[in-house]
Amino acid sequence: MINKGLSRIGVFFLYLISLLPFWMLYLISDVLYLILYRIIGYRTRVVRENLANSFPEKSAADRLAIEKKYFHYLGDLIMETIKMLSISPQEARRRMRPLHNDTDSRVNEILNQSRTLLVAAGHYCNWELTALSCSMITDEARIIVYKPLANRVFDDLFKDVRSRFGGTPVAMKDILRKLVTLRGKASLTVLVSDQTPVQESVQYFAQFLNQPTAIFLGIEKMAMATNAVVGFWDVRCVKRGYYVYDFIHFTSEPKKTAEYEITNMHVAYLEQVIKAEPQYWLWSHKRWKFKPRNL
Repeated sequence: MINKGLSRIGVFFLYLISLLPFWMLYLISDVLYLILYRIIGYRTRVVRENLANSFPEKSAADRLAIEKKYFHYLGDLIMETIKMLSISPQEARRRMRPLHNDTDSRVNEILNQSRTLLVAAGHYCNWELTALSCSMITDEARIIVYKPLANRVFDDLFKDVRSRFGGTPVAMKDILRKLVTLRGKASLTVLVSDQTPVQESVQYFAQFLNQPTAIFLGIEKMAMATNAVVGFWDVRCVKRGYYVYDFIHFTSEPKKTAEYEITNMHVAYLEQVIKAEPQYWLWSHKRWKFKPRNL
């Protein structure tokens, strides 16, 4: 009960912080960089190990430059995520814009055929704003897949954030059942695909960022079960607090693809995105907990 009460107080203060203008949030972000990186060294060992294993061809100086940029962006990401509690649709749309004039229309062209559209994304740039941007481009069913948090108060908070612009948050364990109920109807489902699967469910390792990586097979399995169109939501940061997105089409006929082909497509595309500007990926996450020999 005490923990729940403290969590609610925390949520209240986060909402108050979210009302601050962006320029003030970025001042706080600059302070966060000093605290997280310079003072407490938040997960610096994890970040350095991940960067060293992913980019052995880079010099130590180059990897250190990425590390510093990453921690600068991590502060921005934290403050931008808090801002999602109160950001207006107009401001969200201004800060996350389509890369091409036809980006949104290409998505809606698929939905107009009453198809299920599965879109992979990564823990790259601001993925919460990414989910909100997907919610704003159509009035059809918009599903945002999430992994529930242990803290019920904060879990409810993030569900509220993800549903602000019409999206429907659905827990990972329930998503296939939800998509089956929508079969034959237009729906857009956004799924962050670079999460680490639980060890018991690891079935496939792909070469990702120079190392064998346990890959979540959910998108491929859902595509096969629902005959969904599959694509990738490509997000890039153009300047501090501003992003562009593009829809990358993979296949409209998943059942004609080979085993793991869909999985390999979204893994390879995300790797390409990360290599272009690595500082925007979540390097402090322990992504490589499992190795093939450990299973």
